[in-house]
Amino acid sequence: MILLRRIFFILIISGCIYLIIVGAFMYSGMRTKPVEAADTVLILGAKVEGDLAVPSLVLKERLDEAVTYLNDYPKTKVVVSGGQGADESTTEASVMEEYLVNEGIARNRIETENKSKRTEENIKYSNEKFDLGKTVIVSSDYHMYRALMLANRQGIDVSGLPAKSRTPAKYKGSMREVLSITYAWVFDH
Repeated sequence: MILLRRIFFILIISGCIYLIIVGAFMYSGMRTKPVEAADTVLILGAKVEGDLAVPSLVLKERLDEAVTYLNDYPKTKVVVSGGQGADESTTEASVMEEYLVNEGIARNRIETENKSKRTEENIKYSNEKFDLGKTVIVSSDYHMYRALMLANRQGIDVSGLPAKSRTPAKYKGSMREVLSITYAWVFDH
């Protein structure tokens, strides 16, 4: 019985240490700053909602952060990346494009990648389809570390623009991100 308690204690302590390490990496991503006047802003998709699809609050935070940057740098093009999930009425990229146009971003500045289903694909497919050049990735703050890591692995000249998460979804997203970072460290190469 004592041996089982020790093993359990060691597992709990090891798990806590691992969470602290992953949390530190996530925090480093939250603090990143974008380069000025990038060639491309790459906005990573997130859920769209409704039959006449609109951005979820998480996606809206990302889009609003990108609009500010794009208004500051009018020569920077933008790639919106996101396919259509089983519970979505259209592609994330098409909803993102319409949102940006409604916010005053010229349609001729916007390119769409609409096949990806996950972060690694957002980056890979966008990189294959477009000449990204010096790129600023826009995603949720808790998601930024992994997005930058995956882009760096693909040889993209990248910096990040984290969208501050203000919705309750950040708690669920942060917990899921711990698992996603673990998966990316092991499998997404």
